[in-house]
Amino acid sequence: MEAYPEIALLKSPAVRQLAEFMRQHHQAWAQSTPDLETFERDLHTHVLALEREILADELARYDLDVEAVRVNGKVCPQVLTVSEDYLTTAGVVKIERHVYRPPGHNTRHVCPLEMRAGIVEGFFTPAAARQAAYVVAHLPPATGADLFGELGGMQPSPSSLERLPKHLSARWEAHREAWEAHLRTLESVPPEAVTLAVSLDGVLAPMRHPARVESETPAEAKQPKGPKGYQEVGCGAVSLYDAEGERLQTIRYGRMPESHKVTLSQQLQAECQAILAVQPHLRVVKLSDGARHNWKLLSALDLGLPADQVDSWDIVDFYHACDHLQHATAVIWGEFSPKGRAEFERLKTLLKEADDGADVIIRALRYRITQARGSKRDQLRKELTRFAFRNQRPRMNYPSYVRAHLPIASGVVEATCKTLVTQRLKQSGMRWTIPGGQAILTLRSLIQSHRWPHGWHLLRHSYQQVVEIVSTRQPPGTVSEQPLGDEHCQQPVKRDAARPYFTLPLAV
Repeated sequence: MEAYPEIALLKSPAVRQLAEFMRQHHQAWAQSTPDLETFERDLHTHVLALEREILADELARYDLDVEAVRVNGKVCPQVLTVSEDYLTTAGVVKIERHVYRPPGHNTRHVCPLEMRAGIVEGFFTPAAARQAAYVVAHLPPATGADLFGELGGMQPSPSSLERLPKHLSARWEAHREAWEAHLRTLESVPPEAVTLAVSLDGVLAPMRHPARVESETPAEAKQPKGPKGYQEVGCGAVSLYDAEGERLQTIRYGRMPESHKVTLSQQLQAECQAILAVQPHLRVVKLSDGARHNWKLLSALDLGLPADQVDSWDIVDFYHACDHLQHATAVIWGEFSPKGRAEFERLKTLLKEADDGADVIIRALRYRITQARGSKRDQLRKELTRFAFRNQRPRMNYPSYVRAHLPIASGVVEATCKTLVTQRLKQSGMRWTIPGGQAILTLRSLIQSHRWPHGWHLLRHSYQQVVEIVSTRQPPGTVSEQPLGDEHCQQPVKRDAARPYFTLPLAV
């Protein structure tokens, strides 16, 4: 197996076929005008064949043909040579590689080629796995397979695309805290940032096997809503804003149904602590709708600084307040009444611009309750309770928030609920298990938080392992054990006692 000298390329079957294709194509011009789309597709097919040939040769260089290797401190003798298919970005290639058996009963064979090259889940090359994971994070497996087929490169099956994110997610969860902490060390706080906003919410998603998720107390549980079999997926966002209130960056998280949103709260807390450790003078805004359990979680966040050193603001989402205000005006004047619409716009402006706007509205609604009767009175009382958000009036000083250029709406986390969860998990006919849904949310969170390149770097390197050669079948009198170096093997692997073997380091 030679590297890639010019003479080897000239002998390549793929190169010869490509040259013959181009010769025939140039001859076709003498007879008629060829179809450009057909030419593009045929050319792509020939180039892919050459790419697979080169990739197959490159993959084979990671193999080891020796008597025994050491993996994770265990000596593994060689047991057999077997061919295996691997999916590359150019398609499937078949490689003959050597496998070794660790000591013990019913132990699984190990393959140095896969360990050194970082083959993902025993099938995908790293670049192929990255593309497949990115596509399936956005599209259902069947649609993703159709997309790959249309693009004309690798063509993974829908079942392969379905399994891959689950395996990646399980690996991510096993290292989640350490890896998320590492990703934060690679990021910086923009110097123009003056405000940190943290918010959380939830969205119902269809579950295949709904599990009961306990609330703190029955009184704090959200009222049941939505179709049977739906449960709340927790969503959170941490954003930075400049002095004018313009958003600079956002980190998004999504977690499948979990009691008390424990993991989501830990993630938001860790993000806030990491940012404030770098820039402790940021103003902190906690932003949510009126749900009591959301505010309990936000209030419990440990920012990593003494409370008296944090300029903290609690804000109820302005548009949630306006929704209840609109419902109240519809009860009073009618849903489609011009008077009701005009009054809603007046009160909405009052709420946002007048320092006593919230108090004026609350007094007005109380007066209307005294004038109403029957079901109309009950509806108004209900909307007043919701507008006041269970005594959350101190979190509704919107004019002062606007003057300070603070965010008053939870649109970022609402968008997170929509783009992270709804657009992918709530398509027609979908039902999710917690591991399956979390696999998609983890990938989408990395992508939407602009952490995908570094996150994938951590994932793919976790598949690489150090392999040491214990015995190289050398003649008597030579050194039998040679630890592998850290550099890539630059020469093809042969059973040559004069030349050392190399491996790739494990990077985490």
